[in-house]
Amino acid sequence: MNTPWHDFLISQAARFQSESGELADFGDAAAELQAAKSGTVLVPLTHFGLIECAGDDAKSFLHNQLTSDINHLAPDQAQHSAWCTAKGRMLASFVIWRNGDAYRLSLATELVAAIQKRLQMYVLRAKVVLTDASNTTVLIGIAGPQAVSALASAGLTAPSEALKSTEADAVRVICLDNNRYLVAVAAEQAPALWTKLAAHARPAGLPVWHWLDIEAALPVITAATREEFVPQMADFEKIGGVSFHKGCYPGQEIVARTQYLGKVKRHLFRVKSDAPLAAGDDLQSPENPDQSIGKIVTSAQAPEGGYVALAVIQSNFAATARLRALDGPSILATAVNPVD
Repeated sequence: MNTPWHDFLISQAARFQSESGELADFGDAAAELQAAKSGTVLVPLTHFGLIECAGDDAKSFLHNQLTSDINHLAPDQAQHSAWCTAKGRMLASFVIWRNGDAYRLSLATELVAAIQKRLQMYVLRAKVVLTDASNTTVLIGIAGPQAVSALASAGLTAPSEALKSTEADAVRVICLDNNRYLVAVAAEQAPALWTKLAAHARPAGLPVWHWLDIEAALPVITAATREEFVPQMADFEKIGGVSFHKGCYPGQEIVARTQYLGKVKRHLFRVKSDAPLAAGDDLQSPENPDQSIGKIVTSAQAPEGGYVALAVIQSNFAATARLRALDGPSILATAVNPVD
């Protein structure tokens, strides 16, 4: 994380976890979660980093590597996307948008260095420059019924549709879903912008954003879940993260075959539990004792108490899923997109 930005957040009462370094809260985690239910919250998205892809061949390079249709990504749009192994397993998930003639890929901070290095191996003779933009650009999330007016107070226009974007004074605003926006701003501008937005929204820690991701059924691949899922297991095609009308990319044959043969047995579920949940936790079922039946993708504390998560689960065992062991804590799993 950009050090001046980190120091500024501390000056604003941000508290970071000593072990993980994650931004925990701004003094009252429980109240921040309650505020997210009906109020407007402002969250530094320090768990996301940025890779910028520039150069004459940037568009074709990304189009040939990622699961989404980069060729048709307009300047006022954003996309969900993924990069897969040859076996069709997701190495990372992204929100992608254009930055002039370049492209910006937002992904889990802990994956930035590895993904940039691995992508670089495929550049070869292409006119492409990959840069870690995480220290020069700050990502901020704002969500809630007053998000649009808060952005307007800072001179920014909120896009009217999901995955649309606007830009003013080099500040990018992307609508992720209902009343939820990602703001990308140069690091040196971030403190002033934060101050304007914080006058209309309650500062909150990352647990709040994780909870909002779960409410929106937006899966995010992290180090704990990389190479675990074919995109359709995480219902990634349902959020526009996969194009089935483009040419080849790593894993494309398996992703396409999975789609057209209808062989997806695992899908995205919302999970509730009285026990703590963590990304990467295995799920077990006494009805299928020989192997895991699923894995937690994203987890958070719930405003009403207990814990919630997004999980990829083998559908026919979801009703008997248990956490981490056959005799582990029981969970309640509800399909995000029920299969007929």
